[in-house]
Amino acid sequence: MRAALPTAPASATKSLDWTRAQASECRRCPLWAGATQVVFGEGRREALAILVGEQPDDREDILGRSFVGPAGRVLDAALERAGVPRGELYLTNAVKHFKNEPRGKRKLHKAPNAQEVEACRFWLDQELALVRAPIVVALGASALRGVGGPTFRGATISSLRGSARWRASSTISRRSRHERGGGEQRGRHPTLNKPSCLQRRRQS
Repeated sequence: MRAALPTAPASATKSLDWTRAQASECRRCPLWAGATQVVFGEGRREALAILVGEQPDDREDILGRSFVGPAGRVLDAALERAGVPRGELYLTNAVKHFKNEPRGKRKLHKAPNAQEVEACRFWLDQELALVRAPIVVALGASALRGVGGPTFRGATISSLRGSARWRASSTISRRSRHERGGGEQRGRHPTLNKPSCLQRRRQS
């Protein structure tokens, strides 16, 4: 049975720290049982962009931080080429627990399925609403499904690579819209390699 959704008190509705604490107890899908801990997003709340990956890897599962394993090193190299400081971004994953298959002392990566991505959208939607960034970069197919939900069901990352889409505001986004001084739409940019959209954004 899926656990009931936590309800934020009014004073904490827009708090990333509160949301991170609630996510640490998540039981919305079975992945928590095989993972060390939830790996929540990190970075600036007023960010140049939000980068969304698939899920934590084994190192990130142990350390509890996003993009500090091999994929993080690839990302850091791409950001350096693009001239984008990592500290200006918010980094997270579509799925917050490491899905794996035990092999002896090792845990081998397994891609999350559609149900697991959908279960974790509750947390990703809150991050996308709480972090103020004009661009959301989906780093792969699972990230694309997490960001877009049913809108991109059946779409491939290759078919959308390099194109921009608008992300519909969620309920929590609409609640915070008044404080931002009016409505806004957030760009969504699926990609497979370096986030060149960020470089263009900095140069504009």
